[in-house]
Amino acid sequence: MIRRLFTLLLALCAFSAPARAKDDLVLAMTQMPGTWNPLISSMLAKSLIANMTARPMTAWNADWKLVCLVCTELPTLQNGKARVIDLPDGKKGMEIDVEMREMRWGDGVPVSVTDVAFTLEVGRHPLSGVASSEAYKRIIKFDARDDRRFTMTIDRVTFDYNSLGLNLLPAHIEKPIFDANPAEYRNRTAYDTDSTNPGLAFGPYRIVEVVPGSRIALERNPTWTGEKPYFRRIVVRIIESTAALEANLLSGNVDYVLGELGLSLDQAIAFEKRHKDRYEVVYKPALIYEHIDVNLDNKLLADRRVRQAMLLAIDRQAISEKLFDGKQPVAHGGISVLDPMYSPAARQYGYDPTAARALLDHAGFAALKNGVRQNAAGERLSVELGTTAGNRVRELVAQVIQSQLRQVGIEVRIKAEPPRIFFEAMGRRTFGGLGMYAWVQQPGAVPRSSLHSSEIPSAANGWSGQNYTGYANPEMDKALDTAERELDLDRRRALFAEIQRLAADDLPALPLFFRVDPFVIPKALKGVVPTGTLNSSTLWIEQWRWQQ
Repeated sequence: MIRRLFTLLLALCAFSAPARAKDDLVLAMTQMPGTWNPLISSMLAKSLIANMTARPMTAWNADWKLVCLVCTELPTLQNGKARVIDLPDGKKGMEIDVEMREMRWGDGVPVSVTDVAFTLEVGRHPLSGVASSEAYKRIIKFDARDDRRFTMTIDRVTFDYNSLGLNLLPAHIEKPIFDANPAEYRNRTAYDTDSTNPGLAFGPYRIVEVVPGSRIALERNPTWTGEKPYFRRIVVRIIESTAALEANLLSGNVDYVLGELGLSLDQAIAFEKRHKDRYEVVYKPALIYEHIDVNLDNKLLADRRVRQAMLLAIDRQAISEKLFDGKQPVAHGGISVLDPMYSPAARQYGYDPTAARALLDHAGFAALKNGVRQNAAGERLSVELGTTAGNRVRELVAQVIQSQLRQVGIEVRIKAEPPRIFFEAMGRRTFGGLGMYAWVQQPGAVPRSSLHSSEIPSAANGWSGQNYTGYANPEMDKALDTAERELDLDRRRALFAEIQRLAADDLPALPLFFRVDPFVIPKALKGVVPTGTLNSSTLWIEQWRWQQ
């Protein structure tokens, strides 16, 4: 009897005991970053991890409101922390006062104004290899008032003066490396040679393991001064095949696939029908612009009539309906209809293969041989279309485009490469002719980095800039320069309309569609809030919880 009572007591205790907290979270995404340095390259995969280990000065939240993350208060003209001033050259500029929160790098060193000054130094250096140096070069004066307060002077008046997306570098670790050889900094940064150094992180987590092409492990950062994160350890697995992602999710090898860089939309639609009892599927309309960059140095593509013909020959509406259940709207340019600066007045291209053929005839590709057009010199209209390997839907879209362009006499050779190799070719402008990928944007942002002639990457500027197409149009440069200086909303909206008109006429990039990111979230995982902007959901990782 005693033995029976003891057994029953144990059973009751086991039944009533609270479930053990889930300490570890296993995430997955499709790409491995090429570098961990926050200033070098602009891969989304890197941002998803970096947002767990650090914070930008400011960010756009899920409500598309600009908020302070490292600063204590957003500087504005209204609160006096931003001011329009007269510069010595007679032009107008701005002074901006910033106070930083009290934060510490993972090795205990305070995050300070010294880190800000060093980050600006790297950003301005012509050989540092940063993704885009333009914003750094605009800061013509930097005054440290104490360890956490500074004033910076920018060389112009801009409407987005307080969008301070600075990603800080730890000066105590990175400055000796940079000073030794700025031209080699991108290859010697501690972010890549010593990735698990705790002093590289000041966010809620720090990287403790990197297995290239396989996984990244993160653990709580003991020096983090914000809300304590729920999970002790996070492992991010790299699974390049989207089909394998789904299999790993269902098998339990992965708890959650990151919505920004995970399952394709068609997968999520089918997945929801089968597993909606265990997962909540959120379809987040995003400022993510899927498009094809055109290398304008390729003489076959230099005539804009050829680019216009290509866009007319691609049935983007059919692609959206058949592959994405109509959920991803056709893009008519780089600015989404959800963006407050969108203009419907720019030229829009429907599916019109007849018009495409006529344009190709006028562009000098009238002769047809073995189904492929050629010009008077006998050059075949045959181009390479590069994209990222492993994304099943993107590869399928490439095949559809290949087939549709073939119908008007354009031969397309598909080249799918690992993301690291693909983006290196884009950044060095060595891609053969066409490159299909996506930009992630911020609300109301001037698309300067991808359209201004000063943003064309080259050896001379250390491959800084994101105008991979090599597009140079003085009218566009003027519109971009003027738009960012215009404080009046209505006048700025008119300038944005001009930017969209020029881009639609010249087509340095062929717009495809705006992505709707599917977030397939297990019902036990709480706190994941899709943003739809450049600042991803992982930027608020400390709010994620597991509740059965």
